[in-house]
Amino acid sequence: MKTRLIWSLAATVLLATMSATAVQAQEPVVGVADPEALFTDKDPKLHRNKQAAYHIVKDLLEANQWQNANQWLTDRYLQHNPQAASGLAGVVKFFTEVMKRQPSPVPEKMKTKVVAVVADGDYVIVVFPREYPRPDDPSKTYSTTWFDMWRFVDGKADEHWDPATLPPVAAK
Repeated sequence: MKTRLIWSLAATVLLATMSATAVQAQEPVVGVADPEALFTDKDPKLHRNKQAAYHIVKDLLEANQWQNANQWLTDRYLQHNPQAASGLAGVVKFFTEVMKRQPSPVPEKMKTKVVAVVADGDYVIVVFPREYPRPDDPSKTYSTTWFDMWRFVDGKADEHWDPATLPPVAAK
């Protein structure tokens, strides 16, 4: 039942992300007041996985401390984002060389806005609010969601999914 719920949530988030431009009126997606509270669990295995996801979001994605990625990602790290290569080295290269993210101090409290954190077995999904320029009027924005989902092995992320797509080819 829980596995079906987690996949249902992932599909819902993906569909919402893909169809954001088709919706004209909507409620804004907002994060919770205390996102750090979402990364805890009474179950020890789920707690360990949620804490690893927390450090991936805060230490790696927010503070860009990619030199410490081996604390939270396996060497194998299977990547389903079409823009980044699999493997620990591949994801580190993507953020440091392709995206050119510069490290900053890890904040005491996470600044990233989070809508929900769902954990089931070896999986953790983190749902984030996102805001983008409207395609029909770039002076306005619309609200939607983004998600990252990881599968954990021994407290480290071993596989990753998100709704990323390849960027459009620049016109010549």
